[in-house]
Amino acid sequence: MGDYMNKLINFILGSILILSIIGCDDKSIFLSEKEYGVLDDGTIIKQYIFENDNQMKVKIINYGAIVVSIEVPDKYGKINDVVLGYDSIEGYVQDPSYFGAIVGRIGNRIAKGKFSLDGQDYTLAINNNENHLHGGIKGFNKRVWSPEIIKLNDAPALKLTYVSSDGEEGYPGNLTLEVTYSISSENELIIDYLGKTDKATILNPTNHSYFNLGGEGSGDILDHILKINADYFTPVDEGLIPLGDHKSVLGTPMDFLSPKKIGDRINNNDDQLKVGLGYDHNWVFNDWDGTLKLGVSLFDPQSGRLMEVLTTEPGVQFYSGNFLDGTNIGKNQKAYQYRSALCLETDHFPDSQNNPNFPSVVLRPGEEYKQKTIYKFSTK
Repeated sequence: MGDYMNKLINFILGSILILSIIGCDDKSIFLSEKEYGVLDDGTIIKQYIFENDNQMKVKIINYGAIVVSIEVPDKYGKINDVVLGYDSIEGYVQDPSYFGAIVGRIGNRIAKGKFSLDGQDYTLAINNNENHLHGGIKGFNKRVWSPEIIKLNDAPALKLTYVSSDGEEGYPGNLTLEVTYSISSENELIIDYLGKTDKATILNPTNHSYFNLGGEGSGDILDHILKINADYFTPVDEGLIPLGDHKSVLGTPMDFLSPKKIGDRINNNDDQLKVGLGYDHNWVFNDWDGTLKLGVSLFDPQSGRLMEVLTTEPGVQFYSGNFLDGTNIGKNQKAYQYRSALCLETDHFPDSQNNPNFPSVVLRPGEEYKQKTIYKFSTK
């Protein structure tokens, strides 16, 4: 009994609280909580750890609603973390690359930080040359979110809420955004979004995780094999702002309709690859109707890991890590090198608010913004 009590005390003193253990189809989903770090103003940041019986472990913090790590097995049963990140809260506070974060209000770029809505002109914070990127100087990725453990589909889930005030980074309206993270027994990371506003505004958040299915810090992603269910992409100008039209992927390096190795054409003499310094473009999913569909498949032949991306969104921004240059010192003091990871950001198209022929990102009072994206991991 004494040994048991000592273990119990150590468990409590270690500030780890098992919040839920709920059976799901002969599997179990576990969610625990612990202190992750402290901000300069004294705010305590918490980490939430999901685990299942299929060797998946996902860690999330309520700073930036950041996915800190995703650990999944390879075809040999070896566990690796497949997303870039840092070992401490200080890394995320200083991070210039949006590792693992929810970005917004608008993910991606807004031309010159300007848009008009209902006859009123708005000017947003400029933080990417002459443009607005990922919500501005202090977007959702640099905010503290309010955490709540909830029950979703008979399993524990983490609901993170952020209230963005009217005028924040130049956006109109008081916006409440809820992002709910959960995992399944099938090694899915599920992200549900719910947004509401008290004034007409624009909203297009996304998750900005950087993936390397061989394991973070293990090398580049050029041998990863990618498939995107998209006949068209949106070409961009030199500032990576969409030109406003859709262009067929056929006959271009943008064609991932059948599985193709990322490195095979990334350095082709192609105008769009030149302006993007590689892939940094939005693909237009086929047959989009707002329902959950498979949009992207990513496969690493060496590890055998397969990641499938299902989403309700009309597009995906595929970014091939072109601006990683070794200056991001990540987990275990690894320097993240050029093209050592990629992003698959499910969202509406960049600069949609300035392109009326793109799906709308306008949210009005009484409406709800909803989005679901699933990253499903397996091996083959």
